[in-house]
Amino acid sequence: MDRIIDFTIFCLEIYKLNHHMNGKDALEVFEKNDVFNYIRECYDILHTAGEGYINRDIDRYIDSRIN
Repeated sequence: MDRIIDFTIFCLEIYKLNHHMNGKDALEVFEKNDVFNYIRECYDILHTAGEGYINRDIDRYIDSRIN
């Protein structure tokens, strides 16, 4: 389970950096859109991908929840 937690924090950090956000704002986006659960459910696929792919995938996931 620790590897999933570590990976989730990694995802939050790359999202924050790519979107030029502070940690609090990025955390709010993740919580509002249930991104933590998404990362946990898709860990097996996502953890093998690069940062760019992970960030785009999270963006697509958030967009799908909004639209």
